[in-house]
Amino acid sequence: MRRFVAALAAAVAVTLYPVAAGAQTYPERTITVVVPFAAGGPTDTVTRLVAEAMSKDLGQQVIVENVGGAGGTLGAGRVAKAEPDGYTLLLHHIGMATSATLYRKLAYDTLNAFEYVGLVTEVPMTIVGRKDLEPADLKGLVEYAKANKDSVTVANAGIGAASHLCGMLFMSAIKTPLVTVPYKGTGPAMTDLLGGQVDIMCDQTTNTTKQIQGGTIKAYAVTSPERLDVLPDVPTTTEVGLPDVQISIWHGLYAPKGTPAEITERLSKSLQVALKDENVAARFAELGTRPSPQADATPAALKAKLENEIARWKPIIEAAGQYAD
Repeated sequence: MRRFVAALAAAVAVTLYPVAAGAQTYPERTITVVVPFAAGGPTDTVTRLVAEAMSKDLGQQVIVENVGGAGGTLGAGRVAKAEPDGYTLLLHHIGMATSATLYRKLAYDTLNAFEYVGLVTEVPMTIVGRKDLEPADLKGLVEYAKANKDSVTVANAGIGAASHLCGMLFMSAIKTPLVTVPYKGTGPAMTDLLGGQVDIMCDQTTNTTKQIQGGTIKAYAVTSPERLDVLPDVPTTTEVGLPDVQISIWHGLYAPKGTPAEITERLSKSLQVALKDENVAARFAELGTRPSPQADATPAALKAKLENEIARWKPIIEAAGQYAD
């Protein structure tokens, strides 16, 4: 009997050894971070900065793969089905939370299909207009929009995109539906705003700051509680009478469900190191944002954020009656 028990224990140990050893030696090869949006957009920019810094800490290359489409759900779905070995990750923004309501038939369970690594950053939004748009400030813009609601156009990067969510919140706050113009990404939406083909847009500072500073678009407000150092002359929405239009586009790092806890923890520690990198902090500052503090770059903080944001956006989306399927 003793020999049988000993043999069984040895067999179990041999079976578990590869998993334990794999976790201890992780990573042994290139890690891919899937960005569920087009290259060159705000989330892509954030991801590439963080990936470069994590590569230095992990001792292996961390590359970015853009898998756009369906408001970010195609890329998220791909990672949900990936091997849970820590070599395929997802960096997604607030759309991770809103897709749970926007898409009534998702191929994955938003809350339960992933392991959580940590929060990366929270990017403020800006309400901007074409350079020659008549109103001089946000109060004037609201009056102008209400008086011309059938002709004022609001660009966004597609249903579920950050710009769509912010625009929807703006229209809800002023109680006026405007003409929405969806694009296949932030790039073409900004191109048409610069060209004067659309009137206004609500988008992340990572995509608008340089244009605002260069005077090629008109800035009306930032959606943060306080003014931004990088855009000191742009008032907050609260200052100009729209306190309900406060939104930051938070980004989180995820792994497929079933990824070993040791690997998830290693990734979380690496993320924390990356967010303290001087280059990351400097580049984030230029883009009007800052890295998440260490306490937020954790699995528990990201999980809590996702749960709270799903609860926050569900009634807003349902009230608007705008779904992606």
